[in-house]
Order: sequence, then C-alpha cells, then structure tokens
Amino acid sequence: MKDAFGAPQSLLVLGGTSEIGLATARRLVARRTRTVWLAGRPSPALTAAADSLRDLGADVRTVPFDALETESHEERLGKLFAEGDIDMVLLAFGVLGDQARDEEEPLAAVRVAQTNYTGAVSAGLVCAKALQAQGHGSLVVLSSVAGERARRANFIYGSSKAGLDAFAQGLGDALHGTGVHVMVVRPGFVRTKMTRGLAEAPLATSPEAVAQAIELGLRRRTETVWVPGALRVVMSALRHAPRPLFRRLPM
Repeated sequence: MKDAFGAPQSLLVLGGTSEIGLATARRLVARRTRTVWLAGRPSPALTAAADSLRDLGADVRTVPFDALETESHEERLGKLFAEGDIDMVLLAFGVLGDQARDEEEPLAAVRVAQTNYTGAVSAGLVCAKALQAQGHGSLVVLSSVAGERARRANFIYGSSKAGLDAFAQGLGDALHGTGVHVMVVRPGFVRTKMTRGLAEAPLATSPEAVAQAIELGLRRRTETVWVPGALRVVMSALRHAPRPLFRRLPM
C-alpha cells in the first residue's frame, strides 16, 4: 500500500532500462519504496540498473520481459502479482524508430507500432486485471505529446503514442471506482539516450523532471500529467491549428 507521502511501497517498471523509469524509481525509493521489479530483456544494462537501485537500499529483482512477446505477458507478469501485491506499475517501454527508414521499410514501422501500442495494450491489460483483483494500485503509462497530433517528422511514432494514449484513457475510465488509479503522462522532448543526436525541441525536459511530475501526480491522484506543464497550453493550440498552417510550422 502507499505510505503517508503517497509513494508506493512496491513498484514494477515495465521497461527496466528506461531512463525515465529509473529516474522515477530512484525518486520513489527515496520516498520509502522498498521493493522494485525491473522488467526487461536480460542485458548488462538491466543488471547495472538493478545494482544502482540496490545501492539506494531497495530490494530489487529483474524479470525477463519483451514487449513484442505478447503471448508471454500473462504468465510472466501474473507470476509477479501472485507473489504479493504491487502498488504501482510504470509502463515505460517504447521505441522512437527512424522515421525515414521506417517509411521505406514497413516491417520496421510495424515493429514501432507493435512495441509502443500492441505490447503496451497486452501488458497494460494484464497488469490492470491484477491491480483490480488486489483492489488497489496505480498504473502509470508513459505517453507523449507526439500523440496529440501527428507531425510529418515522426508520424509513425506519434501515431503509436496516440493509440497508447487513447487506450490508457479508456482503461482509466473502465477502472474508475475499482480502487485502481490510471495516470497518463505526456512528456515533451526528454533528454535521453533515445533522443541523443536529435535537434532539441522547445520546452525540452529531463528524466528527473518527468519523475518529479509522476511523483506529484501520484500524490494528487491526477489522471493526466504534462511535462512540462506549459505543454498543455501549447498542444491545445497546435491541436486546433488549421491543417495547412500546421504543415508549415517548423516542427
């Protein structure tokens, strides 16, 4: 259960090497989160991530997980919940893809869609069912402002995040009143390994800032979090911009 600070005592990060996921885990461990599961493909990076959280005093376990192996999600994630209650699930996996390549190689585009949307739908439903069965918990879904309106520069990634965002909102409505809290997080450009080498967008932020916003959202039981908050206004304007004008904007 959550403590007096609103922090979960146990946390499952789907996408165990995600920089935003790990920044959130570090922040919550500082707020008394004691048990952390890092779910991801086995790798030295996953092992190092687990060690870094252990150094902060958390009991950390790694779990083999691949977003694309949807047939394994129910069994593998179900086993974790069978061991005991999990207070918070952070769905943090995703890939940016390469827009130019993906337009030329449809199978590469499909991989982006399957990872960001299909894999998230599968894992999200499995975890939501388990959280509902235990009667409490939070499911935090990392979406993106890119899903608010598809841009020419990254419409494949943006469309996958748009689908994820709509799914998470609907799931939150379906779980309303069950004791399970679903929170959609919409960061803008985040300075991570995934965006390294890309031109930095206005209002760029950091994994630590996203983690801070997630912690505050948990405490307030917010349903939608924008990071930074000013993006709510910006995206509202862009969402309603006439399409001929939107095409000409330097984004």
